[in-house]
Amino acid sequence: MKALHGKVALVTGGSRGLGREMVRAFAQHGADVVIASRRLDACERLAAEVEHEYGCAALPVACNVSDWAQCDALVDAAHERFGRVDVLVNNAGLSPLYPSVDAVSEPLWDKVIAVNLKGPFRLTAALGTRMAAAGGGSIINISSVGAIRPTADIIPYAAAKAGLNALTEGFAKALAPSVRVNAVMAGRFRTDIAKAWGDPEAVERLARETIALERVGEPAEIVGAALYFASPASSYCTGAILRLDGGTP
Repeated sequence: MKALHGKVALVTGGSRGLGREMVRAFAQHGADVVIASRRLDACERLAAEVEHEYGCAALPVACNVSDWAQCDALVDAAHERFGRVDVLVNNAGLSPLYPSVDAVSEPLWDKVIAVNLKGPFRLTAALGTRMAAAGGGSIINISSVGAIRPTADIIPYAAAKAGLNALTEGFAKALAPSVRVNAVMAGRFRTDIAKAWGDPEAVERLARETIALERVGEPAEIVGAALYFASPASSYCTGAILRLDGGTP
């Protein structure tokens, strides 16, 4: 239960959903944590929670990863507090709804690419370079099965996540041999985003009909993959893209 003892883990989009689950898991397994999201108050609440429950140190930071300067400020804040970061999880993401492809505006396109692709690039480049200089680390990109199975309603998001898969393999080479870079290509998970899926009964029925495990994932089910990539258990694994989608066709 202390596989990450003495490590520092930074999670973007860390105050809710899959990010929250990973923050809690890293803290439970001995890491100090940096919790980053746009809402500082939510980060502060989770920081207080994990410090109380697990006795770790937690740094809440407000950061919009679509902004290059804020990414750099996040890196500086983490290093000022802890002196290093051993694990980076690029989890922040968004996929706004749109009625049709011709209704996708330039601002929507730019926002989706910035949050899902530009931010992870900058954080991986900036933190990964520092990790390599310090002797090593692990970077985990939270991608989506949409990157290889895009549907009509997530085309900008799918394109960004396909780019994130490419970043994973490219940075695995660029930061080798001391920094490992891997990705979790997630399917449907029952986070707060599930509210946008429509009728819950219809969603469950579709899951039973189309997903091998006949259900959507629960947020805590991201933890096993995250701990594997963050810990020495994956010491010979880099450039890997793991599908975690319950067997989505």
